[in-house]
Amino acid sequence: MAALAYTLGKREINHYFSVRSAKALALGAVLLLAACHAAFRRYRGDDTCEYLLSSGRFLGEKVWQPHSCMMHKYKNSEAKNCLLDKHIAFIGDSRIRQLFYSFVKLINPQVKEEGNKHGNILFEDKSASIKVDFLWYPEVNGSMKQRIKSWTEGSIAKPHVIVAGAATWSIKIHNGSNEALTQYKINITSIAPLLEKLAESSDVYWVLQDPVYEDMLSNSRKMITNDKIDAYNEAAISILNSSSRNSKAKVKVFSVSKLIAQETIMQSSDGLHLPESSRETSAMILMNVYCNKILKPIDGSCCQPQPPLTLIQKLAFCFFALSIIGYLILSFIYRNNHRKNKPCTDMESGEEKKPVTNTSPVSTLETLLYSFFKLGLIMAYFYLCDRANLFMKENKFYTHSSFFIPIIYILVLGVFYTENTKETKMLNREQTDEWKGWMQLVILIYHISGASTFLPVYMHVRVLVAAYLFQTGYGHFSYFWIKGDFGLYRVCQVLFRLNFLVVVLCIVMDRPYQFYYFVPLVTVWFMIIYATLAVWPQIVQKKANGNCFWHFGLLLKLISLLMCIYFLANSQGVFEKIFSLWPLSTCFELNGNVYEWWFRWKLDRYVVFHGMMFAFIYLALQKRQVLLEGKGEPLFSNKISNVLLFISVVCFLILAFILIRNIPGYARSVYSSFFAWFGRISLELFICQYHIWLAADTKGILVLIPGNPMLNIIVSTFIFVCVAHEISQITNDLAQMVVPKDNATLLRRLLCIAGFFSGLLFLAAIQDQSRH
Repeated sequence: MAALAYTLGKREINHYFSVRSAKALALGAVLLLAACHAAFRRYRGDDTCEYLLSSGRFLGEKVWQPHSCMMHKYKNSEAKNCLLDKHIAFIGDSRIRQLFYSFVKLINPQVKEEGNKHGNILFEDKSASIKVDFLWYPEVNGSMKQRIKSWTEGSIAKPHVIVAGAATWSIKIHNGSNEALTQYKINITSIAPLLEKLAESSDVYWVLQDPVYEDMLSNSRKMITNDKIDAYNEAAISILNSSSRNSKAKVKVFSVSKLIAQETIMQSSDGLHLPESSRETSAMILMNVYCNKILKPIDGSCCQPQPPLTLIQKLAFCFFALSIIGYLILSFIYRNNHRKNKPCTDMESGEEKKPVTNTSPVSTLETLLYSFFKLGLIMAYFYLCDRANLFMKENKFYTHSSFFIPIIYILVLGVFYTENTKETKMLNREQTDEWKGWMQLVILIYHISGASTFLPVYMHVRVLVAAYLFQTGYGHFSYFWIKGDFGLYRVCQVLFRLNFLVVVLCIVMDRPYQFYYFVPLVTVWFMIIYATLAVWPQIVQKKANGNCFWHFGLLLKLISLLMCIYFLANSQGVFEKIFSLWPLSTCFELNGNVYEWWFRWKLDRYVVFHGMMFAFIYLALQKRQVLLEGKGEPLFSNKISNVLLFISVVCFLILAFILIRNIPGYARSVYSSFFAWFGRISLELFICQYHIWLAADTKGILVLIPGNPMLNIIVSTFIFVCVAHEISQITNDLAQMVVPKDNATLLRRLLCIAGFFSGLLFLAAIQDQSRH
């Protein structure tokens, strides 16, 4: 009864909500969200520096998240590189001195907070020619004005960055009187034009006063109240933003430290000065404001302008635009002809007459243009998500609940959607799709939750990546061994399906091929498997069945492959020389070298070999009918099963999973259709996440709906899955058209593809020269 209810419910859902309707809903959501974000940017402005300086929230206790953008965590070497030959001046009271020390520690962590607290402090890093000064001016008065005036009118060199702020001393000395506030307004009014003049050639920041923790203040500071601080801040904001000249040479108001202090001031030691973690956050924000536009870190989207389009990107967008226009014109012509050929009614007999027309199916050209039409729209979404400044981005923040709760949720869904398999062989197609599906979902949750910071999760996910490579070895070996098909068509089909999306993304997103490391990895391993089995003598199952001698020949091939893997893994220099040769270097270099490629290849170097060996042993046992693969039958007797499980758990975790999943007959006879559905698009899911689910090339999270993380994840995931499924269908359609079965036609296509990549390499070389 429950099974019947489940089946009827599933049919009812599929009747009203199909994959096609889901994709239409996703398209509508994208258009609506793009329009909302564009309107918001137009109304509020698209300067992410303003958001970085004025708004944000804490993720957890110490991670600061600016509104709508990502903040990079600068290392000492990066800070020195950015501030090379620069002079930075901090001018103000003891709070500004604290900010000065936190900023200096980003350059040199060994600096200690020593020296005269009520005097000037000078710091210099001679190796990078960096000067950072703290100038003690605790009040906004004539002395501060003279110092600032000396930079604008005197012969003293202007600092490249000026950070100023003061008020608490004025409140303290004058016992919080209203006259002191009035004088503060007068003084800051006289200083404002000088700051604006400095802002024409330097970066000038006015730091608003942080709140205090009144209960902890000493008696001598009791007059410093948050109401007084708010009044002084309002005066500074109204005066600094009132000048018409300030629209061009703007003094930037650093108000975000006030928000940080509101959350952390209770951890203060005296109620006035902020704890060290808060000061470090403010210093890091200052570093991001100044350095992001210089160094352009991937995970520092705040204050970064939209990157200019490259020549290759412009050509790609022109191609997609022409495809879209071409498809619309063809579609219009087709529909127009269809209207003309509609059946007409005979006025005498009252019967319909069907005109003689050409009822041939949709042309290959129209199908091709339709595929590129859809792909062009999808690539526009990719670009808007991760290259344009339309949608927002946020940093990742790991908590145990953000990883394990979604894992439990998908596990329940996977168990709920259980169906019978079409066949009961070990590692049948439904089962391998299921395996790929649940692993891919775990990896996606791992990436979006930032779980790489939690070592146990990281180690287990490494096993899942290895399991993918195991399936690569198992699947390709099984195909070549059973089918004996080493033809060019098979090779080109596999290479096209693996690499099509990545090649398009390399062009549209301006990223190197090695950036999408998993695709180069499985591509190279496929070619290694092919070369191992295709080289003379070609040994396949049909030939080996006639003579057991061929089994030993295949084992020799596999042993030779193992020795080559061992040699390359222990000869980094040889490996790098091979892949540094042109044109391989253009595919496998990342940041000017192939070290990353060597590291990725070496990490799971023996897993594919294990997959090949497992396939060989399994198929040999299957041929000799050693395995019992009937429906509901266990593969082995209980004793043999227990021994195999024990050995596999001790030696090889992936093998343990395979045996646990397949030895019991009932487990081998069912599979999760939920996981299998995702498994069939696992490659597209893995690649698409880089830009339309995550952000900043996987370093952050895409924010389509700000202010509601749960709703944002639901909507962005829905769109992401729909896009991945559509790309999978586009790839399959194009594979049938681009890779024909006729060898002569296929060779001509390969020559065209070689010409295309030659042109691409030539344009890439021109781009690199222009960049340098």
